[in-house]
Amino acid sequence: MSTLTIPPVIPSPREDAIKLHKAFKGLGCDTSKVIKILSHRNVEQRSLIQQEYETNYSELLSKRISKELHGHVKKAVSLWLHDPPTRDAKVARKALTTPVVDNQAITEVICSRTPSQIRRMKEVYLSTYHSELEKDIENQTSGDHKKLLLAYISTPRYEGPELDLEIVEEDAKLLYKAGEKKFGTDEKVFIKIFSEKSSTHLAAVNSAYINSHGHSLEKAIKKETSGSFASALLTILRCATDPAMYFAKILRKSMKGVGTDDKRLIRVIVTRTEIDMYQIKIAYYKKYGKPLTHAVRSDTSGHYKDFLLNLIGSDY
Repeated sequence: MSTLTIPPVIPSPREDAIKLHKAFKGLGCDTSKVIKILSHRNVEQRSLIQQEYETNYSELLSKRISKELHGHVKKAVSLWLHDPPTRDAKVARKALTTPVVDNQAITEVICSRTPSQIRRMKEVYLSTYHSELEKDIENQTSGDHKKLLLAYISTPRYEGPELDLEIVEEDAKLLYKAGEKKFGTDEKVFIKIFSEKSSTHLAAVNSAYINSHGHSLEKAIKKETSGSFASALLTILRCATDPAMYFAKILRKSMKGVGTDDKRLIRVIVTRTEIDMYQIKIAYYKKYGKPLTHAVRSDTSGHYKDFLLNLIGSDY
Protein backbone atom coordinates (compact mmCIF):
# COMPACT_ATOMS: atom_id res chain seq x y z
CA MET A 1 0.00 0.00 0.00
CA SER A 2 1.24 3.47 -0.92
CA THR A 3 2.01 6.14 1.66
CA LEU A 4 1.67 8.97 -0.85
CA THR A 5 -0.76 11.64 0.33
CA ILE A 6 -2.54 13.66 -2.33
CA PRO A 7 -4.56 16.83 -1.55
CA PRO A 8 -8.37 16.44 -1.74
CA VAL A 9 -8.45 19.25 -4.29
CA ILE A 10 -5.61 18.86 -6.77
CA PRO A 11 -4.44 21.82 -8.86
CA SER A 12 -4.27 21.25 -12.59
CA PRO A 13 -0.89 20.14 -14.01
CA ARG A 14 -0.62 23.58 -15.63
CA GLU A 15 -1.12 25.32 -12.27
CA ASP A 16 1.55 23.09 -10.69
CA ALA A 17 3.95 23.78 -13.55
CA ILE A 18 3.46 27.55 -13.12
CA LYS A 19 4.00 27.32 -9.35
CA LEU A 20 7.17 25.30 -9.87
CA HIS A 21 8.48 27.83 -12.38
CA LYS A 22 7.85 30.63 -9.88
CA ALA A 23 9.67 28.63 -7.19
CA PHE A 24 12.73 28.46 -9.46
CA LYS A 25 12.79 32.19 -10.29
CA GLY A 26 14.57 34.92 -8.36
CA LEU A 27 17.49 34.63 -5.99
CA GLY A 28 17.69 31.02 -4.94
CA CYS A 29 15.15 28.27 -5.38
CA ASP A 30 12.15 27.94 -3.08
CA THR A 31 12.91 24.27 -2.43
CA SER A 32 10.15 23.93 0.16
CA LYS A 33 7.55 24.84 -2.47
CA VAL A 34 9.02 22.36 -4.95
CA ILE A 35 8.87 19.61 -2.31
CA LYS A 36 5.34 20.55 -1.26
CA ILE A 37 4.09 20.11 -4.81
CA LEU A 38 6.01 17.12 -6.13
CA SER A 39 5.97 14.96 -2.98
CA HIS A 40 2.15 14.97 -3.05
CA ARG A 41 1.54 14.01 -6.68
CA ASN A 42 1.26 10.46 -8.00
CA VAL A 43 3.12 9.06 -10.99
CA GLU A 44 0.47 10.09 -13.54
CA GLN A 45 0.20 13.60 -12.09
CA ARG A 46 3.99 14.03 -12.10
CA SER A 47 4.10 12.99 -15.75
CA LEU A 48 1.43 15.55 -16.71
CA ILE A 49 3.21 18.30 -14.75
CA GLN A 50 6.42 17.56 -16.65
CA GLN A 51 4.57 17.73 -19.98
CA GLU A 52 3.00 21.08 -19.05
CA TYR A 53 6.32 22.47 -17.85
CA GLU A 54 8.09 21.57 -21.07
CA THR A 55 5.22 22.96 -23.18
CA ASN A 56 5.10 26.26 -21.27
CA TYR A 57 8.79 26.89 -20.70
CA SER A 58 10.55 24.91 -23.46
CA GLU A 59 12.68 23.18 -20.86
CA LEU A 60 12.58 19.78 -19.22
CA LEU A 61 11.49 19.97 -15.58
CA SER A 62 14.13 17.36 -14.74
CA LYS A 63 16.88 19.60 -16.15
CA ARG A 64 15.62 22.63 -14.23
CA ILE A 65 15.48 20.65 -10.99
CA SER A 66 19.02 19.43 -11.62
CA LYS A 67 20.13 23.08 -11.91
CA GLU A 68 18.16 24.42 -8.96
CA LEU A 69 18.44 21.69 -6.31
CA HIS A 70 21.62 20.34 -4.80
CA GLY A 71 22.98 17.36 -2.91
CA HIS A 72 20.82 14.51 -1.71
CA VAL A 73 17.50 16.32 -2.16
CA LYS A 74 18.32 16.82 -5.84
CA LYS A 75 19.06 13.09 -6.24
CA ALA A 76 15.85 12.11 -4.43
CA VAL A 77 13.54 14.51 -6.28
CA SER A 78 15.15 13.70 -9.65
CA LEU A 79 14.56 9.98 -9.12
CA TRP A 80 11.00 10.63 -7.90
CA LEU A 81 10.06 12.42 -11.14
CA HIS A 82 10.29 9.18 -13.13
CA ASP A 83 7.80 6.35 -13.41
CA PRO A 84 8.82 3.02 -11.78
CA PRO A 85 10.26 1.24 -14.86
CA THR A 86 12.25 4.34 -15.84
CA ARG A 87 13.59 4.65 -12.28
CA ASP A 88 14.61 1.00 -12.23
CA ALA A 89 16.31 1.32 -15.61
CA LYS A 90 18.13 4.43 -14.40
CA VAL A 91 19.33 2.70 -11.21
CA ALA A 92 20.44 -0.37 -13.17
CA ARG A 93 22.31 1.70 -15.76
CA LYS A 94 24.13 3.74 -13.14
CA ALA A 95 25.04 0.60 -11.18
CA LEU A 96 26.50 -1.04 -14.29
CA THR A 97 28.39 1.97 -15.66
CA THR A 98 30.22 3.22 -12.57
CA PRO A 99 34.00 2.59 -12.55
CA VAL A 100 33.37 -0.15 -9.99
CA VAL A 101 30.08 -1.95 -10.60
CA ASP A 102 27.56 -1.34 -7.81
CA ASN A 103 26.63 -4.99 -7.24
CA GLN A 104 24.42 -4.05 -4.30
CA ALA A 105 22.24 -1.75 -6.40
CA ILE A 106 21.97 -4.00 -9.46
CA THR A 107 21.13 -6.99 -7.26
CA GLU A 108 18.44 -5.08 -5.38
CA VAL A 109 16.78 -3.53 -8.42
CA ILE A 110 16.60 -6.85 -10.29
CA CYS A 111 16.14 -9.53 -7.63
CA SER A 112 13.39 -7.68 -5.72
CA ARG A 113 11.24 -7.06 -8.80
CA THR A 114 8.40 -9.11 -10.25
CA PRO A 115 8.66 -10.61 -13.77
CA SER A 116 6.32 -7.94 -15.19
CA GLN A 117 8.35 -5.15 -13.55
CA ILE A 118 11.55 -6.61 -14.99
CA ARG A 119 9.99 -6.85 -18.45
CA ARG A 120 9.04 -3.15 -18.40
CA MET A 121 12.45 -2.15 -17.02
CA LYS A 122 14.19 -4.00 -19.85
CA GLU A 123 12.02 -2.24 -22.45
CA VAL A 124 12.76 1.20 -20.99
CA TYR A 125 16.46 0.37 -20.59
CA LEU A 126 16.76 -0.52 -24.27
CA SER A 127 14.81 2.50 -25.52
CA THR A 128 16.64 4.93 -23.22
CA TYR A 129 20.23 3.68 -23.40
CA HIS A 130 20.16 1.85 -26.76
CA SER A 131 21.71 -1.16 -25.11
CA GLU A 132 20.20 -4.40 -23.84
CA LEU A 133 20.23 -4.86 -20.08
CA GLU A 134 21.35 -8.47 -20.59
CA LYS A 135 24.35 -7.32 -22.61
CA ASP A 136 25.47 -4.82 -19.98
CA ILE A 137 25.08 -7.39 -17.19
CA GLU A 138 27.07 -9.87 -19.27
CA ASN A 139 29.88 -7.34 -19.75
CA GLN A 140 29.98 -5.79 -16.28
CA THR A 141 29.26 -8.57 -13.77
CA SER A 142 30.92 -11.92 -13.24
CA GLY A 143 30.72 -15.49 -11.96
CA ASP A 144 27.62 -17.09 -10.50
CA HIS A 145 26.22 -13.65 -9.67
CA LYS A 146 26.17 -12.85 -13.39
CA LYS A 147 24.64 -16.23 -14.26
CA LEU A 148 21.84 -15.72 -11.73
CA LEU A 149 21.08 -12.15 -12.82
CA LEU A 150 20.95 -13.15 -16.49
CA ALA A 151 18.74 -16.15 -15.75
CA TYR A 152 16.48 -14.07 -13.52
CA ILE A 153 15.80 -11.34 -16.10
CA SER A 154 15.49 -13.76 -19.02
CA THR A 155 13.16 -16.42 -17.60
CA PRO A 156 9.38 -15.86 -17.71
CA ARG A 157 8.00 -16.70 -14.26
CA TYR A 158 4.47 -17.32 -13.08
CA GLU A 159 3.25 -14.52 -10.78
CA GLY A 160 0.09 -16.12 -9.39
CA PRO A 161 -0.66 -17.80 -6.04
CA GLU A 162 -1.10 -21.42 -7.22
CA LEU A 163 1.60 -24.01 -6.58
CA ASP A 164 2.25 -27.74 -6.81
CA LEU A 165 3.21 -29.17 -3.41
CA GLU A 166 4.94 -32.17 -4.97
CA ILE A 167 7.27 -29.91 -6.95
CA VAL A 168 7.79 -27.78 -3.84
CA GLU A 169 9.00 -30.84 -1.89
CA GLU A 170 11.16 -31.95 -4.81
CA ASP A 171 12.83 -28.53 -5.09
CA ALA A 172 13.51 -28.45 -1.34
CA LYS A 173 15.25 -31.84 -1.67
CA LEU A 174 17.21 -30.73 -4.75
CA LEU A 175 18.48 -27.62 -2.96
CA TYR A 176 19.54 -29.69 0.05
CA LYS A 177 21.40 -32.17 -2.17
CA ALA A 178 23.02 -29.32 -4.12
CA GLY A 179 24.14 -27.52 -0.96
CA GLU A 180 24.30 -28.76 2.58
CA LYS A 181 24.32 -32.48 1.78
CA LYS A 182 27.38 -32.42 -0.47
CA PHE A 183 30.95 -31.21 -0.28
CA GLY A 184 30.99 -27.97 -2.20
CA THR A 185 27.91 -26.42 -3.80
CA ASP A 186 26.14 -27.10 -7.08
CA GLU A 187 25.36 -23.49 -7.93
CA LYS A 188 23.56 -24.46 -11.15
CA VAL A 189 20.72 -26.03 -9.16
CA PHE A 190 20.29 -22.89 -7.04
CA ILE A 191 20.33 -20.68 -10.14
CA LYS A 192 17.78 -22.84 -11.97
CA ILE A 193 15.26 -23.03 -9.12
CA PHE A 194 15.63 -19.41 -8.00
CA SER A 195 15.34 -18.01 -11.52
CA GLU A 196 12.53 -20.24 -12.81
CA LYS A 197 10.10 -20.56 -9.90
CA SER A 198 7.50 -18.07 -8.66
CA SER A 199 7.71 -16.16 -5.39
CA THR A 200 4.81 -18.21 -4.01
CA HIS A 201 6.65 -21.40 -4.89
CA LEU A 202 9.95 -20.26 -3.33
CA ALA A 203 8.20 -19.24 -0.11
CA ALA A 204 6.68 -22.72 0.05
CA VAL A 205 10.08 -24.31 -0.68
CA ASN A 206 11.51 -22.38 2.26
CA SER A 207 8.77 -23.72 4.55
CA ALA A 208 9.36 -27.27 3.29
CA TYR A 209 13.09 -26.84 3.87
CA ILE A 210 12.48 -25.75 7.47
CA ASN A 211 10.17 -28.70 8.08
CA SER A 212 12.74 -31.15 6.72
CA HIS A 213 15.98 -29.72 8.12
CA GLY A 214 15.03 -27.60 11.12
CA HIS A 215 16.38 -24.36 9.71
CA SER A 216 15.60 -21.99 6.87
CA LEU A 217 16.85 -22.02 3.31
CA GLU A 218 18.32 -18.61 4.11
CA LYS A 219 20.66 -20.20 6.63
CA ALA A 220 21.70 -22.79 4.04
CA ILE A 221 22.39 -20.07 1.45
CA LYS A 222 24.58 -18.14 3.91
CA LYS A 223 26.48 -21.33 4.70
CA GLU A 224 26.92 -22.59 1.12
CA THR A 225 27.41 -19.41 -0.92
CA SER A 226 29.08 -16.03 -0.56
CA GLY A 227 29.49 -12.54 -1.96
CA SER A 228 27.16 -11.03 -4.55
CA PHE A 229 25.82 -14.44 -5.52
CA ALA A 230 24.66 -15.10 -1.96
CA SER A 231 23.22 -11.59 -1.76
CA ALA A 232 21.19 -12.13 -4.95
CA LEU A 233 19.83 -15.49 -3.75
CA LEU A 234 18.91 -13.98 -0.38
CA THR A 235 17.20 -11.01 -2.03
CA ILE A 236 15.06 -13.31 -4.18
CA LEU A 237 14.18 -15.50 -1.20
CA ARG A 238 13.45 -12.64 1.21
CA CYS A 239 11.25 -10.86 -1.32
CA ALA A 240 9.38 -14.14 -1.84
CA THR A 241 8.77 -14.70 1.87
CA ASP A 242 8.41 -11.15 3.29
CA PRO A 243 9.24 -8.26 0.93
CA ALA A 244 8.24 -5.56 3.44
CA MET A 245 10.67 -6.93 6.03
CA TYR A 246 13.38 -7.19 3.37
CA PHE A 247 13.12 -3.48 2.61
CA ALA A 248 12.73 -2.56 6.28
CA LYS A 249 16.07 -4.26 6.98
CA ILE A 250 17.72 -2.48 4.05
CA LEU A 251 16.51 0.86 5.37
CA ARG A 252 17.88 -0.01 8.80
CA LYS A 253 21.27 -0.94 7.30
CA SER A 254 21.40 2.30 5.31
CA MET A 255 21.04 4.36 8.52
CA LYS A 256 22.81 2.16 11.08
CA GLY A 257 26.21 3.07 12.51
CA VAL A 258 28.40 6.02 11.58
CA GLY A 259 27.23 7.82 8.48
CA THR A 260 24.27 7.14 6.21
CA ASP A 261 24.14 5.22 2.94
CA ASP A 262 22.08 7.97 1.31
CA LYS A 263 22.13 6.38 -2.13
CA ARG A 264 20.45 3.25 -0.79
CA LEU A 265 18.11 5.19 1.50
CA ILE A 266 16.89 7.32 -1.42
CA ARG A 267 16.58 4.32 -3.72
CA VAL A 268 14.36 2.34 -1.36
CA ILE A 269 12.12 5.17 -0.15
CA VAL A 270 11.57 6.67 -3.60
CA THR A 271 10.95 3.35 -5.37
CA ARG A 272 8.67 1.83 -2.69
CA THR A 273 6.53 4.84 -1.69
CA GLU A 274 3.81 4.11 -4.26
CA ILE A 275 4.05 0.32 -3.90
CA ASP A 276 4.35 -0.98 -0.34
CA MET A 277 5.82 1.69 1.95
CA TYR A 278 2.90 1.32 4.36
CA GLN A 279 3.75 -2.36 4.89
CA ILE A 280 7.45 -1.52 5.13
CA LYS A 281 6.70 0.97 7.93
CA ILE A 282 4.76 -1.70 9.81
CA ALA A 283 7.61 -4.21 9.36
CA TYR A 284 10.18 -1.62 10.48
CA TYR A 285 8.28 -0.86 13.68
CA LYS A 286 7.72 -4.55 14.37
CA LYS A 287 11.42 -5.36 13.93
CA TYR A 288 13.09 -2.33 15.55
CA GLY A 289 10.50 -0.99 17.99
CA LYS A 290 10.46 2.56 16.64
CA PRO A 291 8.89 4.30 13.65
CA LEU A 292 10.85 4.57 10.42
CA THR A 293 10.23 8.32 10.49
CA HIS A 294 12.27 8.65 13.71
CA ALA A 295 15.30 7.03 12.09
CA VAL A 296 14.99 9.21 8.97
CA ARG A 297 14.70 12.36 11.11
CA SER A 298 17.85 11.53 13.05
CA ASP A 299 19.93 10.54 9.98
CA THR A 300 18.95 13.27 7.49
CA SER A 301 18.48 17.02 7.55
CA GLY A 302 17.07 20.05 5.79
CA HIS A 303 15.02 19.81 2.62
CA TYR A 304 16.32 16.28 2.04
CA LYS A 305 14.79 15.14 5.32
CA ASP A 306 11.53 16.97 4.58
CA PHE A 307 11.18 15.36 1.18
CA LEU A 308 11.75 11.80 2.44
CA LEU A 309 9.35 12.31 5.37
CA ASN A 310 6.69 13.63 2.99
CA LEU A 311 6.97 10.43 0.96
CA ILE A 312 6.96 8.12 4.00
CA GLY A 313 3.95 9.83 5.55
CA SER A 314 2.86 9.82 9.19
CA ASP A 315 4.17 7.44 11.84
CA TYR A 316 2.79 3.93 11.82
